[in-house]
Amino acid sequence: MRLELEHEHSPEAISARLADGPRPSYIRDWVYGGIDGAVTTFAVVAGVVGADLSARVILILGLANLLADGYSMAAGNYSATKTEIDEYRRITEIERRHIALDPGGEREEIRQILLAKGLTGEVLESAVDAITDDVERWIDTMLTEEYGLTRVWRSPLAAALFTFAAFLICGAVPLLPYLAGVAHGFAAAAAMTGAVFFVIGSLKSLWTPAPWWRSGLETFAIGSSAAAAAYLVGYILKSMV
Repeated sequence: MRLELEHEHSPEAISARLADGPRPSYIRDWVYGGIDGAVTTFAVVAGVVGADLSARVILILGLANLLADGYSMAAGNYSATKTEIDEYRRITEIERRHIALDPGGEREEIRQILLAKGLTGEVLESAVDAITDDVERWIDTMLTEEYGLTRVWRSPLAAALFTFAAFLICGAVPLLPYLAGVAHGFAAAAAMTGAVFFVIGSLKSLWTPAPWWRSGLETFAIGSSAAAAAYLVGYILKSMV
């Protein structure tokens, strides 16, 4: 069986691809918001149904959850993403100061990093010279190799918007049967939400090595367990209150 490559490896194609540079991905923000939106909203539905309350209560609590929790998640993701950028800038200034105050020590760090990668002798020293001849290249290397950081920044605003949009879209699914007045609304909501869990999980396979069906089933199992727990809590509280 002939395997397909994801991109070309001609000199021209490689040059063009590297010139474009790496681009930030917002898939994880979408998956993060989508899973949480579907789980929390269906958990509200399951809890209310377990407590044997009315469809009106389901809609009120479900819509409140969509707006309040969705905004909260978006705000949290905005702050977390901005913190990553702030951390990068802070460490950049630390490395810039260290290079200015102790260039010999920082040069030795580069040497040991390259030594660990298998470079020795004249090749090692030439590589150390090439990297430390340019301060920005020097700093970039330290940030990547010593701290595991990268210049590929996700926009905090875009990350928040992707999370919020996914939360609203996926989180609205469990409420659709009740908005439409479908008979046996809970069964319809469970089936539709389960499908959302599976689709979101399948999308995760775009940036994980797991096959799409396994990733889908994994997310389906996680979401279903959360919904079952919420239903059980609602049922127990109904008996106690």
